[in-house]
Amino acid sequence: MTVHVVRYDGTLERGSLPREMDSDLSMRTLSTPSPALICPPNLPGFQNGRGSSTSSSSITGETVAMVHSPPPTRLTHPLIRLASRPQKEQASIERLPDHAMVQVFSFLPTNQLCRCARVCRRWYNLAWDPRLWRTIRLTGETINVDRALKVLTRRLCQDTPNVCLMLETLSVSGCRRLTDRGLYTIAQCCPELRRLEVSGCYNISNEAVFDVVSLCPNLEHLDVSGCSKVTCISLTREASIKLSPLHGKQISIRYLDMTDCFVLEDEGLHTIAAHCTQLTHLYLRRCVRLTDEGLRYLMIYCASIKELSVSDCRFVSDFGLREIAKLESRLRYLSIAHCGRVTDVGIRYVAKYCGKLRYLNARGCEGITDHGLEYLAKNCAKLKSLDIGKCPLVSDTGLECLALNCFNLKRLSLKSCESITGQGLQIVAANCFDLQMLNVQDCEVSVEALRFVKRHCKRCVIEHTNPAFF
Repeated sequence: MTVHVVRYDGTLERGSLPREMDSDLSMRTLSTPSPALICPPNLPGFQNGRGSSTSSSSITGETVAMVHSPPPTRLTHPLIRLASRPQKEQASIERLPDHAMVQVFSFLPTNQLCRCARVCRRWYNLAWDPRLWRTIRLTGETINVDRALKVLTRRLCQDTPNVCLMLETLSVSGCRRLTDRGLYTIAQCCPELRRLEVSGCYNISNEAVFDVVSLCPNLEHLDVSGCSKVTCISLTREASIKLSPLHGKQISIRYLDMTDCFVLEDEGLHTIAAHCTQLTHLYLRRCVRLTDEGLRYLMIYCASIKELSVSDCRFVSDFGLREIAKLESRLRYLSIAHCGRVTDVGIRYVAKYCGKLRYLNARGCEGITDHGLEYLAKNCAKLKSLDIGKCPLVSDTGLECLALNCFNLKRLSLKSCESITGQGLQIVAANCFDLQMLNVQDCEVSVEALRFVKRHCKRCVIEHTNPAFF
């Protein structure tokens, strides 16, 4: 067998392999790595048959010896047969037309797309097709996101200097090294940005959010959950300055997630509501400093809200629900989980005015009783999902009223409802045939009742803690 080995001076040395190395698939010789012959050892795809006829090296600086096959009539050695396979694979993918390659690249994440751009000139041109860069998604806690965004935007701005018109979605959730500098780069270069997700990037501040909303007028979706430094969203750098009619501008955000922004207060929510009047989806989970006053500000400016979550906002009470009820039939989703100050009075307000409510999460609201549940069932007959877990005052009486009015119910959670028995569950199963999920964990429910539910609701998944039912 004949081999060619690359030396340090770039010359080729021809020779024959010893007999003991002829059958060894790990032939190596120390020399300067050549891009034409080797691939970096951290690319597993190279080891699995793309461009290598022998095993790759795990030692930096090693070069794999390339075995040149004899004429086709002598292809008897197993190593030589392996060397012919990658050529066929490479030829097959090269036959794909450009539009097919672009379609394949469209399924790759951002980091893999950048690696493909380094394969060859054709792949470089295809990988930077503008249609592939409407979305950038970066993940990883250790990645230098600021530098990555700077490099990407610089490349994407080559055809249109200083402006990247194709980028519409940026997702860097969980990239903890992201700072205001990285978002400022995006705000300056990407005026067509419509969706921004920076969940868990706790170094982001109000200054960066101001840059984005002021320079990206088409922004509709903003997720800053877990960004504890964000206390307001406005078109003014000073959070205390309210929007005046002289500005004549509004932020076009419709979806806003501020979960775990625990520094947010009523005054900050007032500023957000005054600037983001087009909000339809607002999530304020675990914003523990908010009170009923903040909800009053919200209802003054944002009358189009369809989904609202104030879960774990412990200062929200029945007065806050009275303000929420002003949304009337527009409200479809409401979460007030673990709002301990909510009672039947607040539920009555919501049920009376929000007749098209589809989802209600009232888990942990221990002040809710059968009376509140009865009023809810009679006024919100189209309810599809209800969570009243850990409401110890709800009993079979309330469940009976619910079953006789809400026939479209699909999801019901009664976890840790101590007063619920099998009789109430049987009434629900006999009337709500479309039930798909039932949670009765930590409830005193018999096996017979669970079997009754399973017989009447064929597609229902039952979450329980009864070891005798399976």
